[in-house]
Amino acid sequence: MMTKLQGSGMTSARTRTRMIERLREQGIRDEQVLSAMHQVPRHAFVEEALASRAYEDTALPLGFQQTISQPFVVARMIELLAAGGRALGKTLEVGAGCGYQAAVLSYMASDVYAVERIAKLLAKARENLRPLRLPNVRLKHADGSVGLPEVAPFDSIILAAASASVPHALLQQLAPGGRLVMPLGNADQVILLVEKNANGTVRETRLDAVRFVPLLPGTE
Repeated sequence: MMTKLQGSGMTSARTRTRMIERLREQGIRDEQVLSAMHQVPRHAFVEEALASRAYEDTALPLGFQQTISQPFVVARMIELLAAGGRALGKTLEVGAGCGYQAAVLSYMASDVYAVERIAKLLAKARENLRPLRLPNVRLKHADGSVGLPEVAPFDSIILAAASASVPHALLQQLAPGGRLVMPLGNADQVILLVEKNANGTVRETRLDAVRFVPLLPGTE
């Protein structure tokens, strides 16, 4: 019997390759990002009924009013973290969701700490990630807006939920020389790149328009 991880037909390696070719056409240039996304079977992170759509460039529902981000947005945000050949180092992901982005990050970061506020969704992420046996990914049920102070600072921070401003706790936990990428805004959202200089000063750059679920406090 073929497993969900192996896939077939629309979830085959060939379909994944077509996704990578499309990302190149859309402007993703970082070969390390493209390689990481090629290695992660996106169909293994969505509901079985949606597996045939896993490699389309679209967000898909995960339940709990959450979505798995479209491949282009995942690639774009990680590419911004890594721009200039920068190593991601110790990375915090806020909004682990189904675990897909954490898996992609694992191929580029030394350590990935992925936080999810919804316990049942985190359990799904653990189940999805288990067959991949990624030793540098750690999942935690926690309020992502307060980060993980016990393992800070982080070289890279990426948010999969939108906020009207950069959460202060996350900015504090970003190491000097670090980068943070997040969707900024409420109704009208853009990707925000935050770069913390060696002296602790911060530079912000607003980029592409995006659409994400809101960053909510607390856990459930």
